[in-house]
This record gives sequence, C-alpha cells and structure tokens, in this order.
Amino acid sequence: MTSTRVTPAPAEPAERPGRSPAPRRRGRAERRPRILIAVTALFFALLYLPIGVVALYSFNAKKSLTVFGGFSLRWYRAFLHDDVLISSLGTSLKISLAAMAGSVLLGVALAIGLVRSRSRLGSLAGLIMLVPLITPEIVTGVASMLLFKGLGVTLSTGTVMLAEITFSVSYVTVILRSRVAALNPEVEEAAMDLGATRWQAVRLVTLPALLPAVLASAVLIFALVFDDFVLAYFTTGVDPQPLPVRIYSAIRFGVRPTVNAVGTLMLAGSVALIALALFIPRLFGRKGGLDILSGS
Repeated sequence: MTSTRVTPAPAEPAERPGRSPAPRRRGRAERRPRILIAVTALFFALLYLPIGVVALYSFNAKKSLTVFGGFSLRWYRAFLHDDVLISSLGTSLKISLAAMAGSVLLGVALAIGLVRSRSRLGSLAGLIMLVPLITPEIVTGVASMLLFKGLGVTLSTGTVMLAEITFSVSYVTVILRSRVAALNPEVEEAAMDLGATRWQAVRLVTLPALLPAVLASAVLIFALVFDDFVLAYFTTGVDPQPLPVRIYSAIRFGVRPTVNAVGTLMLAGSVALIALALFIPRLFGRKGGLDILSGS
C-alpha cells in the first residue's frame, strides 16, 4: 500500500490582542464630492430662485415688485379681467393646437416613411430632419420672416402657425422614428398576408403601437409652442399677438404685477403638460415617458 502524505494547511496569523482590524480606506470614488454638491446647489438656486420670486410676488397684495405686502389673488383677478391678455391667451392656444395637430400628422408620416425607406434618399432626409434641432431658433425665426416677406404674405396668426409647425415637426419625427424602428415589420407583413392592404396594416397595426409616443410628443409640442417667444416674435402680425409676445410688449413700457401672475400660470401649465407627456406612456403599460421621448 502506498501511503499518502497530507500537507497541513498553513495556519492563519493570529490577530494581536487588543487591536481591532484596521478599517479600509475609502477610495476616491466613495468620497463625497462636496464641491460638486455645492456647485449643483448653486446652479439650481440661480435657476429656480428668480422663478420662485416671480411666483411669490404674483400673490403680492401691494402694487410693488420689491416689497411684499401679504398674500392676495388681486393680480390673478386683474389678468382674468384684462381683455387684451385674454385675447392673446386665446391666440396662443389656437397656435399651439394647430402646431400640435400639424406637426403630429406630418411627423408620423415622415417617421414611418424614413424608417421604411431603403434608399439613400431616406438616409439623407433623416439627416436633414436633424438640422432644425441644432439650428438656433433666432435663425429660424429670421428665415421664416424673410420667406413670408419675400412671398408677399402678410404676417398674422396663420404665419405663426406655419412657422411653428415647420419648427416642431422635426421633434415629432425624431421621437417617433426610433419607435417605428423598434416595431417588428413582420407584424405588418402578417396583417397583409391575412388580406389587409398597406394602409390598413399601418392604420390597424402600426398606429396603435405608436399611440403612446404620439400622444406624448403631441403634449410636448403643445407645451413648447405655447410659451415659445422667438419664433412667434418674428412671424406674428400686429394684432392679435401670442401671449409671450404680448407680455414682452407690456414689459417694454414697465413691469406690472399682472405679468407675474401670467408668468406663473404659464409656468404651471407648461410643467403640467410636460408631466402629462411623461406620464401618458405609463397609462398604456409601456416604458417611462423619458425613455419614449429620448427614443430608447
């Protein structure tokens, strides 16, 4: 018989009595970046403190922009009884609704066409659709004004609608294009194998699958157009003017406390619409609104 020698395992060094194990040093990644926290807090303070001041003084009982004399709804009632501002509010709502409807219709068609197109022209058109997103809005506004002037078109509410639709359709197309690309084309092909036409396959299969993204992009466009100033300023006529342009015209002759109330209402409306755009996909059991709007 062959004997097997067993090698004993090395004994672990015994800890010295009265000495606790040394704690591990924190790495640089685990340390709190206090300077970054301070910079972030300063950034948000500079960003939201003026907005908070405007909202606070919209409830000021005094006709002052520097001295707060107690809470009151005086300036909100003044806004509701101002026929000029109410008329501008109605104009902004009409422009926002028209821009939302037009950009969504064109954006859905462009998104489906760009994804389904297999030619080089489709790829080139997809790159062209990104140009309005990186172009400064003031350039788009001046170009739109020069175009209308060159065609002999009088600036009015209709020109603002056309300019806003042209500017907003790129946002809808970019959002919906990624969603169309994520759809399985075999589902449409199966619908056509069962007797559906191309249009019926799109209407009964593709559009219902895109509905959450379509609604989210529509609400987002409404919010963006409603408080847009630059494009509306260059393409609007004398009267009626959109609400942001009317507010700017009023500020030029002196800031009234009513402007604080109008700005607070516009801010609250925009925040509510954007929150709705982020919440709509959850109603359909899909991804979060941020995922849909970012196209991931």
